[in-house]
Amino acid sequence: MRKGMQDVQSNGYKIIAVDDEMGIVDSLSIFLRRSGYDFTGVTDPMEAIERVKNEHFDMMILDFIMTPVHGDEVVEEIRKFDKDLYILLLTGHKDLAPPLDTIRRLDIQGYCEKSDKFDQLLLLIESGIKSIHQMNEIKRINGELSDTYEQLEKAYLESVEVLRYTVEAKDPYTRGHSDRVSEFSVLIGEKLGLSEEDLKVLRIGGLFHDIGKIGIPDAILLKEAKLTDDEYSQIKNHPTIGAHILQNATIFKDMLPIVKHHHEKFDGTGYPGRLKGEEIPLMARIAAVADTFDAMTSKRSYRDPLSLDIVKAEIEKFSGTQFDPNIAKVFLDILNNEYDKIREIQEKYI
Repeated sequence: MRKGMQDVQSNGYKIIAVDDEMGIVDSLSIFLRRSGYDFTGVTDPMEAIERVKNEHFDMMILDFIMTPVHGDEVVEEIRKFDKDLYILLLTGHKDLAPPLDTIRRLDIQGYCEKSDKFDQLLLLIESGIKSIHQMNEIKRINGELSDTYEQLEKAYLESVEVLRYTVEAKDPYTRGHSDRVSEFSVLIGEKLGLSEEDLKVLRIGGLFHDIGKIGIPDAILLKEAKLTDDEYSQIKNHPTIGAHILQNATIFKDMLPIVKHHHEKFDGTGYPGRLKGEEIPLMARIAAVADTFDAMTSKRSYRDPLSLDIVKAEIEKFSGTQFDPNIAKVFLDILNNEYDKIREIQEKYI
């Protein structure tokens, strides 16, 4: 053990790093152990697969270009038996990173370029650890639930409230956003004639749709200036992170499509899955309209709320491209004929 290492208190999280350059592994070992992580370094990607299969790790930091197999092939094997492991990919250069479709398909939570400084990597690790903590908390809650409906419902709602308030407390400009998206989604669902069970999914899914933002660094989430391409790429990870946090709790399974796909677009240009048309789950298509409406009508640090006329024109303009045209039509009907209900919700959650 290196001098001074014994004085570092472990934070209880286990990280495995895989890189076929021993120098990188040694540097990460010093850096992460000093940060309190239980660290394992491996230079052979095949050995790493076996270690993950037989030991518990909370996170993997993985080089992309390796021999005898690349990082995406390592993840492909690991995902066959471990869906939970949080994976960060290291690339020698961003142009050498795998395609975004591959990153999404394999549920890789983030990636960054290698550097002799580890500041960016540490931010990603800390954000990932927050997500892992929340996922573990949900597992704990789920494991403690009894089989009775009342206890299940109570623990379910309490989990939603605690986690979503954690997200909204980060940014005063989005306070009340999830409440409004939830209620706007239910208004649309009622107009579509959905069942009470589906309306419940919309209500809770709307409250929870942005939970993945807990895994986005505050420096990016709260940035008032224009985001860089890399920062925007990290923001776009929040639906996948949210779904990753919730995926192990059976009580959340019906809400996962809203959490993961509320930024898909009807023409297939959205994220994370680039789903198109009715490939996008109905609940997510509804939440997408409600989410965008609230974003346009809410005050931001960089602009005032848009006027109702502008908002209606935007929804009409992007009907069939960003929005499901049927859902856009239904919501426009609400705005034109039942706007008092919209104002009541907005005033309730100012």
